[in-house]
This record gives sequence, structure tokens and C-alpha cells, in this order.
Amino acid sequence: MAIGFFCLALFVFLGIIDFDHISAASTPSSTPASEGVEITYGSTLKLMHEKTKFRLHSHDVPYGSGSGQQSVTGFPSVDDSNSYWIVRPQPDTSAKQGDPIKTGTVIRLQHMKTRKWLHSHLHASPISSNLEVSCFGGEGNSDTGDYWKLEIEGKGKTWRQDQRVRLQHVDTGGYLHSHDKKYTRIAGGQQEVCGVREKRPDNVWLAAEGVYLPVNEASKSSQK
Repeated sequence: MAIGFFCLALFVFLGIIDFDHISAASTPSSTPASEGVEITYGSTLKLMHEKTKFRLHSHDVPYGSGSGQQSVTGFPSVDDSNSYWIVRPQPDTSAKQGDPIKTGTVIRLQHMKTRKWLHSHLHASPISSNLEVSCFGGEGNSDTGDYWKLEIEGKGKTWRQDQRVRLQHVDTGGYLHSHDKKYTRIAGGQQEVCGVREKRPDNVWLAAEGVYLPVNEASKSSQK
């Protein structure tokens, strides 16, 4: 089983798998959510907005206002490869691929297609004038604007697929948020993703489709 997961993850890293044609049933995420697949560093996943069911999404289209950085939206369809994100630790930490992620941990999310980081700052978002959320930087180019603190709702201490989570931006204090306010032109039909500083029902997310790497053996031993 571990070898199979490793090979699938390697194919993802090398770009061999065409995510436009992959289905949830062909990936480790096909395990029923009730089994609580553990999410580890290096996993590639989609984040689903709980209230609207749209997926966190980005593409090589800049905002026409604010920062002018790569836009981030909510996407209605499940089958779109621009909605995949790789879970990464902060740089210069001891965290390794396959390590589980506890509530309160600061993580980064790297957009799989463009390799840029989920980012936020004080620019106003285009529709609601909340905090803009963008994609910025790239391999070897990341700053604290890419840091998000994981908050697990409920009693769980380690991030699993069936858990409701919030992501709070470290620099601004804004929670990753979406709502049914939709774009009409460049990203027609897609909805705004932004940051808000209050906890609301609209800033809860769940891990959905993806390639979930197994917990590495060293981490399993330290948890016993």
C-alpha cells in the first residue's frame, strides 16, 4: 500500500498524471470520509467551501484591481485541475513529507499548476472589499504573506479529510472565506474568495478530492 501511494505521489510531482481526467475513485482520497484519511505534508488536494461546495481555485489570470497578482476564486465544477493545492510546511522547519499536521500549525498551500503560493495582504478584494486573497511567488520565493494557521473545528487534534477546518492568515488575521458573490466577466460564474477577520459559517472548508500521502513511519512511531 505504501509503495502504491509513493508511486502515485511521484507521478503527481513529475507531472505525469493528467489531473483533468483523474477521478476521486482513482486516488487515495476515495477512502470514505468517515474513515478520516489523515492529511500530511506533500499531499495534493482540493479544498471545498462547506457552505457553497465550490473548490478553492486559481489560474494564470491576474486581478484587474488591487495587487494585480494571480487571482484566486471558488470554482463550481469538481473536474478542474486548477483547483489542486500541495500542502507544504513553513520553510526552515523540521517538518517532512508525510508528517501529519496538528491544529494550530502554520502551513502553506502551493497551487499545483502555477507553483505560486496562496497569499493574502491588505489590498481590498474585488467584489466585497474584504481582504484580497491571491497567488504569489513561486519555488524558492515565499514570504510570511503565504502563512496560514490551521484551525480544526471540534475535538480533533490532527487534520483529517472528514474535519471542518478554518485557515487564518498569519499577517492579516483574516480567515479564508468565500460566499455566493460571483464574478461576471473574466472569471464568470466563479465566486469570490477573500479574507475576513471574523469567524463565520462562510469560512469553513473541507479537504475533498486529492492524492493523500500516507503518514511516514517515523511520525507513526513518535505518535505512539
